[in-house]
Amino acid sequence: MIGTLIYVQDVLRLLRLLNRKYKLLLIITSLIVISDQVAKIFVDRTMHLYQSIEVLENFFHITYIRNKGAAFGMLSGADSSLRVPFFLVMSTLAIGVIVYIIHKDEGKRDLFPITMALILGGAIGNMIDRLRLGEVIDFLDVHWYQHHWPAFNIADSAITVGAGLLILYMFKERKS
Repeated sequence: MIGTLIYVQDVLRLLRLLNRKYKLLLIITSLIVISDQVAKIFVDRTMHLYQSIEVLENFFHITYIRNKGAAFGMLSGADSSLRVPFFLVMSTLAIGVIVYIIHKDEGKRDLFPITMALILGGAIGNMIDRLRLGEVIDFLDVHWYQHHWPAFNIADSAITVGAGLLILYMFKERKS
């Protein structure tokens, strides 16, 4: 209990030292990583692989899938001795680039740290799966009758929303 209290005090002290941009980045990234990992662990411990639970008829299921590839299962058929290191290196590079971009940002753009935190949190969430399992747990399953979208997870959603906001932000920057 005392150790936890000291840890919380250290975290609060660190947050006071950080400027607004880094606080926002740390909080949003942490929330995404934690919610993503908690959801994946819950699905892994309470469902069987390929089990599907209907949430909204003909629209949304929770379906436990393990994705060995990237988005939409790309490279899932590649040999694991090449695939796993490749994805880990690419994730590490992406995380490094995102951190560098955030660091270089002068903080004049309010939504930019949020946008980058979404992408960073998603990248870290999926990287944790690759380190832990060699693959990524997907469970959000959206479809419209027979039209089916590949299953995804909270990390994928954060990356997609962040990338969409980044594109909108780039269009806004071009206009000004």
